[in-house]
Amino acid sequence: MPDLQIGADHARRFLVARHLLAPPRSLPAEPASVLAAVERLGSLQFDPLEVPGARNHDLVLHARIAGYRREWCDAWLYGPDRRLIELYNKSLNLLPMHELPHYRIAWQRSHDSYGDGILTEQADVAKAILKRLKTDGPLSTAAFGEHGHAVDWWWAPTRASRAVMEALFVTGRIGISRRDGNRRYYDLIERLVPPELLRLKESEEAAMTHRLLSRYRATGMTMPAAGTQSEVMYSAGPTADRVRRTNRLVDDGILLPVEVEGLKATRYILADEESILDETSDPASLTPGVSFLGPLDPLIWDRKGILRGLFEFDYLWEVYVPESKRKWGYYVLPMLFGDRFVGRIEPRLDRKSKTLAIVGIWFEAGFEPMELPGFLAAFAEAIKAYRSFVGAERVTWPRTRAGRALARALSTEPTAA
Repeated sequence: MPDLQIGADHARRFLVARHLLAPPRSLPAEPASVLAAVERLGSLQFDPLEVPGARNHDLVLHARIAGYRREWCDAWLYGPDRRLIELYNKSLNLLPMHELPHYRIAWQRSHDSYGDGILTEQADVAKAILKRLKTDGPLSTAAFGEHGHAVDWWWAPTRASRAVMEALFVTGRIGISRRDGNRRYYDLIERLVPPELLRLKESEEAAMTHRLLSRYRATGMTMPAAGTQSEVMYSAGPTADRVRRTNRLVDDGILLPVEVEGLKATRYILADEESILDETSDPASLTPGVSFLGPLDPLIWDRKGILRGLFEFDYLWEVYVPESKRKWGYYVLPMLFGDRFVGRIEPRLDRKSKTLAIVGIWFEAGFEPMELPGFLAAFAEAIKAYRSFVGAERVTWPRTRAGRALARALSTEPTAA
């Protein structure tokens, strides 16, 4: 069967629609929408920084769910009816609990790395931690002050209690029961996962195929040889294996190859989403809106192939870039309007004064926010939704040309109230 061939505009409409961003914040204002979003995207990256008033995965969910509240996701992660779990996939991700058997391979691989390493070298510490968790869990590393000696760990010498608990976590002996801010509280994994699910295991081939499929689910459209710059395929296996497994997923009717105008290599989408491809063939099918995307939003994982190659938008999260070398700012979010990335915004929440400060706002060359019909109203609605989401009572704007112009314009917009 010949590959589907679509134009670049059609591909952008498809991606925005299947990412639940056409329009943004369109899922119902209810906890169940969190599960619907995670099932669509497959996995959400976790990052603890809350500079803009929310963590990355909360930004991802806010962009797709009306009236999103972070406690909705936390309840599915840490409440009595756990439907989500924190595990390693592309990085530390929020994953559907029912998919755990596919991701146990991460536990096995970590056991191969650390079982004869730190968990043997610090066996007494590991034994003490497991014993204490059994009687008193869930507990954080603060409960194990007697094991404060330093050991070599991932990036730097670390307290033995923290390093060992992290090793026990990545090997599947313990899990994250809850979080208090950035502090993790761990418990025995058998207390967090249903026993019937914990007994299930997948073969390495099935697990790695599922891991690869998770990248197609997250991005909506990518290729098995996606470059290292995008990090889409990080930990999804060698390129040759990804190509082989992709071909099998196509043969099995799970993936569908697509040729996209302007992109050199074949991309792949989920076959079940061909109906979305059909629905977005008409330019009038898109309901535009403005959304501010998290820096690790799945739509922008493929920074080279999709974000730059298809959307013609160059984005780098500069939080780990030295200040003197930053082009934009510390925690800057991409701004999407309809099926185009039109600029960047840097929101920062002052919780004490309940003020949302827009530290910076920049628009792409050639984009005129004051002149494009519908943009100001959509932008005002996005600011209003974001302000409510982070609990701010007022918004301040940067003393730049763009900031002053927007502040004046929004003061006359009914939706900016």
